Amino acid sequence: MRTQRGHGKPRGLGKVLGGLCGLLLLCVSARASVAVLLEQPYGKLGIFDAAGHSAIYLDHVCAASPTELRPCREGELGVVISRYDGIGHHDWLAMPLMPYLYAVDSADEIPATMDKATEVTIRDAYRRAHLEAVAPDTADGKAPDGNWYELVGAAYDRAIYGFSVRSTAEQDAKLIALFNDRKNVERYNGFFVNCADFSRTTINSFYPHAVRRNFIGDLGITSPKSVARGLAHYSTKHPDVGLQVFLIPQVKGDLPRSHAAQGVTEGILKRYGVPLVVLSPETTAAVFVAYVGQGRFSMPKNAVVLDLHDEAARAFLDGEPTADFVMKASGGVEKPASLRTVSVVGMPNGSN
Repeated sequence: MRTQRGHGKPRGLGKVLGGLCGLLLLCVSARASVAVLLEQPYGKLGIFDAAGHSAIYLDHVCAASPTELRPCREGELGVVISRYDGIGHHDWLAMPLMPYLYAVDSADEIPATMDKATEVTIRDAYRRAHLEAVAPDTADGKAPDGNWYELVGAAYDRAIYGFSVRSTAEQDAKLIALFNDRKNVERYNGFFVNCADFSRTTINSFYPHAVRRNFIGDLGITSPKSVARGLAHYSTKHPDVGLQVFLIPQVKGDLPRSHAAQGVTEGILKRYGVPLVVLSPETTAAVFVAYVGQGRFSMPKNAVVLDLHDEAARAFLDGEPTADFVMKASGGVEKPASLRTVSVVGMPNGSN
């Protein structure tokens, strides 16, 4: 089944890994979309690291370079953009979808499994080929220190949930102009100018006031989970945005498995609940009320799983979706992902 892509640009539905958003629709025509990526945390946890990472995926916007955006050409897969700390003194960087997930340029190159040594090698090979401008070699020709590794191979370290909504050609063009014209100078702050704040403000440029800071459930700190929660809640009031949810699984292998992202009050309760009860029962009660009232959000069940190692998934991405694959990828649920209800827990009085 071949389809026409939005913006008047012919494109097979499967040639859009930039289907990641449009792929999840079993409709006659593909569409432009913008998605919040909620990336699970992994590795040793600091006080706020249980939040994971947040990024934005656009299926009709591509990267002319890591610091410049442009409209996609036929056959291109779209771009992931996010705010980073300590990569070339830039505030945001843009990566094509495939290398962002797997540090390769095509699905045929994706390893079936991954271990630490291979991950280091494949990431550095991509850096040397494409990212010297933002992560140059050291004087002795080795890979630099810093967080550049976050730009490539994200799916080796963690599973990624996507929450996508519709976009238009006009919105995409406005975003390209906005990002290309403004200064791209590092301003990262883990509390109030973090990766989730970047996702929040970017989504709000498409849908004003769709995602707000959660001063109760997250104590005013924007977390990746709160951005997904806010967008999911917004979609219940505005079903025309066409919210869809998908899951990109972590690549199998020897690397530690990622785990569920947590909001601020959720993380405090799960990690420090017992000591807090001993030290201050009143504080514990206040945090618990904040979490229950404004912080709970469960990842949607039966999200379509996009696993490129599956031959059926490859066929789906090549533009030949089958009902069998959709049922398999969504845990046997017969109706398309676009018709499922996102599970949003604990949002009284319509607040987000």
